[in-house]
Amino acid sequence: MLDSLHTLEVVRRKTFVSRWGTGAVLVAVVGWLAVTVVTSPNLDWVVVGEYFLSTPIIEGIGTTLLLTFATLGIGLVLGAALAMMRQSRNPVAGAAAAGYIWFFRGVPLVVQIVFWFNLALLFPTLGFAETNAVITPLLAAMLGLGLHEAAYLAEIIRGGFLAVPRGQVDAALTIGMTRAQATRVIVLPQSVRVILPALGNQFILILKGTSLVSVIGGGDLMTRAQQVYGQNYQVIALLLVATGWYLILVTIAGIGQRFLERWAAA
Repeated sequence: MLDSLHTLEVVRRKTFVSRWGTGAVLVAVVGWLAVTVVTSPNLDWVVVGEYFLSTPIIEGIGTTLLLTFATLGIGLVLGAALAMMRQSRNPVAGAAAAGYIWFFRGVPLVVQIVFWFNLALLFPTLGFAETNAVITPLLAAMLGLGLHEAAYLAEIIRGGFLAVPRGQVDAALTIGMTRAQATRVIVLPQSVRVILPALGNQFILILKGTSLVSVIGGGDLMTRAQQVYGQNYQVIALLLVATGWYLILVTIAGIGQRFLERWAAA
């Protein structure tokens, strides 16, 4: 028995030393990288401070937030419809929703954005207007992001529906409710608590994903940073400006997500 206790004590001490040793190495590496970046003669911190609150960057942040909330809105509306179609007993509706989700989750987001931006090559006119006049870079970005996000939100919402016991819906049908009424009164209120935490995480992913619209000059934060460093050639400084703002926005969104998770768990 004494030998066993002695062995456990030795193992614990080794584990303790190992953890501190690994932590010290990580701190040293991170510290070295930070000092190297901060003190680099090729990085002009004056430029970072000059452009951090500049008009082009602030306008880019506004467009980024617009795209984020528009994408979330499109994704929620279309995603909820797709989730209900997946749950429907109509095989055609279920197959159509499954096909949509399969396609838009399978094609890379940047491909979808570029496709909508170049829609005029396929359809030169839309009704009585030229396609290029209708599909602006901002609208192309919203379509690409929104339709793509709907496929992911559909599965998140469907997961919330599946979390509600089937017996509750069956009980509602037996007392005379229609399936639509049962979904609205019973399924949705309960599924919201399951959906909200995942929705908060998806919001952060959308926020960062808006940077991809820079490939079509969508006017977002990344686009504005590229336009500025395309003129002054201060690439790293402007990338740091963009990085700083993305971290600020994601941090704020993360705080909101934690509040949602606490509310959902209450």
